[in-house]
Amino acid sequence: MTDAQITPSFNALVSWLSSKEKDPKQWRIGTEHEKFIYTLDGFAPVTYEGEAGIEAILHYLSDTYDMTPILEQGKYVALKTNDGASISLEPGGQFELSGNIVKTLHHSCVETNKHLRQMLDVTAKLGLGMIGSGFHPTASREQINWMPKGRYKIMKNYMPKVGNLGLDMMLRTCTIQTNLDYQDEEDMRRKFKTSLALQPIATALFANSPIKDGRLTHIQSNRALVWTDTDPDRCGVPQCVFDSNFGYEQWIDYVLNVPMYFIYRDGQYLDVAGKSFRRFMTSEYRDEFFGHTASMSDFEDHITTVFPDVRLKGYLEMRGADGGPWSIICALPALWVGLLYDSEALQKAEAIANQFSHQDVVNARISAAKDGLKGQIGSQNIHHIAKQLIEIAEIGLKNRARMDKDGEDERTFLTPLKTIIDSGLTQADIVRELYHTEWDEDINKVYTYYRY
Repeated sequence: MTDAQITPSFNALVSWLSSKEKDPKQWRIGTEHEKFIYTLDGFAPVTYEGEAGIEAILHYLSDTYDMTPILEQGKYVALKTNDGASISLEPGGQFELSGNIVKTLHHSCVETNKHLRQMLDVTAKLGLGMIGSGFHPTASREQINWMPKGRYKIMKNYMPKVGNLGLDMMLRTCTIQTNLDYQDEEDMRRKFKTSLALQPIATALFANSPIKDGRLTHIQSNRALVWTDTDPDRCGVPQCVFDSNFGYEQWIDYVLNVPMYFIYRDGQYLDVAGKSFRRFMTSEYRDEFFGHTASMSDFEDHITTVFPDVRLKGYLEMRGADGGPWSIICALPALWVGLLYDSEALQKAEAIANQFSHQDVVNARISAAKDGLKGQIGSQNIHHIAKQLIEIAEIGLKNRARMDKDGEDERTFLTPLKTIIDSGLTQADIVRELYHTEWDEDINKVYTYYRY
């Protein structure tokens, strides 16, 4: 029996988190981003099957760029690149690049550019387009095609039982995320609380989904609003992170309280949605779980189904931003690396974050989704806080002093955010203005505007 098959104890799960600690010299950056694929003749979501479908894209990338396919029930559902990244499918066919773990933002942006050039190659050959947006601008739930992954079928059945917008989250949203390391439990605690408290600021800065169901709304981020009514057991702002004694044990407690979705055995996803992972860890309840008890690999699967605005799963994952245009993808990791990977910057960011209570942040999630930079966090204006954070991130990136071949440091990747701060206009604001002026209220012009 392998370690992955042995039922872990609570202490073993805590030790698993501590085993992921890294010396600051070993801290790395991972960037993820998603985009919608659509047909050029009609702007329709792309099906999985067909000569110009999602499956055809995966086959082309695999054959042309020497990527290793990952299959489920004989169908391509993901790819591994030869440089350590992966390409996967979200439930509605959103394409996600999960980047390799890299040392600098320069490396991360090179990787992003390489991936998007490959995607431009395949979509051009198949007569398709790509857009970066937080929410699908025109397609309804019913018009989007489900990808053939077993876990998605289980989630599809469970989501309507616990929230009103979970299916929208699965089918109609895209995001940019970044994954960062921690040195020890105290460093994790500081970074987790700081980034969680400040996540609404990122939501406002990257607000980029004012269009829904083919209509311009008064919402800055329909993606962020969807997350407020998806599943209260696994989403949002965990109270425990704000507790003074927060650490690995408290996080494991939180994760174990999140209901399960599935067990993966012998190539099959078994539906245990709503059941308790704590009971799964106890052999006396194996009858509830198709005769199985939990393994470490089960826990690693389970923790990927926990969806708070910041998630700890051996690294910290920032989850508050809308998907966006090519030009802004590298700005999201730049913001969080600048704030969290330098001691001076972290201290300054932490001082700002500590002004806000758990309830302040809960309220700010909705305020940022609805009003963007004009929203409120606590008694303060989000635009004001965002300006401070960009200045702090600049300090952090300057102190890191990671140069590219031309001698330029990582501050260059903050430029799109500085433009947003200086103008006071989010991407959502710009789209709203264009809709009433240059687009002559033709909502389909969004595809030209957002197209990579």
